[in-house]
Amino acid sequence: MPKNLIIYFSATGITQEAAQQLKQLINADLIQLEPVHGFSDDYESIVAWGKQQLDNQQHPQIKTKLPDLTTYQTVYIGFPTWWQQPPMIIHSLFDEADFKDKTIVPFTTSMSTPLSDSLPYLRKMSKSSGATLAGGFRYTNKNDLKNFLLKNSSY
Repeated sequence: MPKNLIIYFSATGITQEAAQQLKQLINADLIQLEPVHGFSDDYESIVAWGKQQLDNQQHPQIKTKLPDLTTYQTVYIGFPTWWQQPPMIIHSLFDEADFKDKTIVPFTTSMSTPLSDSLPYLRKMSKSSGATLAGGFRYTNKNDLKNFLLKNSSY
């Protein structure tokens, strides 16, 4: 049976909560992306850190040791939406990981920005890596997550 993997980046804990709830609902391994040079817990510092990377198109180094992806078929990638796109560490993830022949299912956390705003970036990264981008979801609550999984059980 193909294995699932959840890789997520969380700056404030919201995406982490979504990833942990997803793990409870599917059979998946869970990996948290952490940057080599982090940020403080202060929200304003997080915003400044993310904005500087975006403005300079910097792909921060990843501290987390990524697993061998050959045993996984589907990889769920979670992140907060920043400035209508994934944080630059998600770009770093696609730089470093071999997603060839994998199905990528993105999920995002945002108060108002839909996943569709991030999809052009994810399509480009997935295509460059040889992965298939599947429909994803914007996490709002556990019930919506369950409904998404029921409608998309083929992942």
